[in-house]
Amino acid sequence: MKIFNKIIKGSLLTVSSCLFFLACNKAPLPAVPLTQPTASTAPTLAKLLDDPQFSILKAAVTKAGLLPTLSVPTLKFTLFAPDDNAFIASGIPSVAAVNTFPAATLNSIISYHVIPQIIASSSIPVSFPNFEYPTILNPTGISTTPGYNPLVRLTTYPSRRANGAWVNNIPIIATDIQASNGVLHKVAALVAPPSAYLWDIINASPDLTFFKAAIQRADSGVAVAGRLQTALGSFGTNLTVLAPTDAAVQQFAVFTITTALVPVITQQLILGGYTRAQAAVQAPILAQQQAAALAASPTVFSNPLLYGPLPAQTVRGLIVYHFLGTTIPGIRIFTVNLSTAPTQIKTLLNQAVPPHPGVTVQATFTGPFVTAATAKGLANPTAANFILPADINAVNGVMHKIDQVLVPQ
Repeated sequence: MKIFNKIIKGSLLTVSSCLFFLACNKAPLPAVPLTQPTASTAPTLAKLLDDPQFSILKAAVTKAGLLPTLSVPTLKFTLFAPDDNAFIASGIPSVAAVNTFPAATLNSIISYHVIPQIIASSSIPVSFPNFEYPTILNPTGISTTPGYNPLVRLTTYPSRRANGAWVNNIPIIATDIQASNGVLHKVAALVAPPSAYLWDIINASPDLTFFKAAIQRADSGVAVAGRLQTALGSFGTNLTVLAPTDAAVQQFAVFTITTALVPVITQQLILGGYTRAQAAVQAPILAQQQAAALAASPTVFSNPLLYGPLPAQTVRGLIVYHFLGTTIPGIRIFTVNLSTAPTQIKTLLNQAVPPHPGVTVQATFTGPFVTAATAKGLANPTAANFILPADINAVNGVMHKIDQVLVPQ
């Protein structure tokens, strides 16, 4: 920890100043043109939905008011289309169930499945981590809304590897079904649009109260624009966050406090008449007990008695080590984007300590589905496990809960 404090000292101002440059959305990649059949020989995307396998989707598109849009032959779209089985897998078993949803809700859901240009499967790159493209879902309202920005659209993240293709973390199960006004790719489940910011999700999660308190402690003395909380709650950011659960953060806090208290208690015991050998036995026990009491609640990060073993600078360094991907600005890494081999990924800490190797991540797949994923900090003896299901998609990033705090040094 002393070494970690040393490498962080004086350098985290750099992290604050570049945080928003890191988080800016990257420019979408150019699409590879898809050869289109003529309007006389191919149906529109709307007409493709007459196929019985898309009966629930057609009902949703119709109630959402988007069927006329997908019928226009001069417009060009990519539709990620869940068939009836995909709706059932997502908990919507029938047309009747779809019709219980408000039209506005269905409009948001379906709009998130539509990209306003043609994206052939061959144009989805295999490069890490994925392929960002805006959908037709615009969360700022209709065009008559004051301050409306037609360019502000929520994005999806198609990706492709040897073992499959996905949009976000949802498998694409059939590709390149051509229409006169676009292309349809079948997906295994609904691609749910995000509805909350990362900070809102953290704030509302009963198992992330320690992580929330640590972020607030890390922001102590930092201007609003450079705070982690600001980035986590901003529309323009795009972050991948590994969030240790309460049990994980509490365990780390107990270990850190115990380590700091042992020499103090040892000295007190010797002054009280213990031999050095006796003090060496008793001090860790007493330190562990005191640390457990101090770390019993998230207030551990705001207790002035602990500013020594857990200063704000140290806490900030730890938190930014859980934000992935600084070598590629603004990336959103889903578990399906992870390699099956151990792979090092840089973190936000690298803005302060460029040579740091980052964290080592790895995923295990069964077909196109991730069945296990891990992340290992440089100083962790074992890897942290992603708590599945992972891929908590937010308006401004994606979060994965993990069962250990990642330690950089």
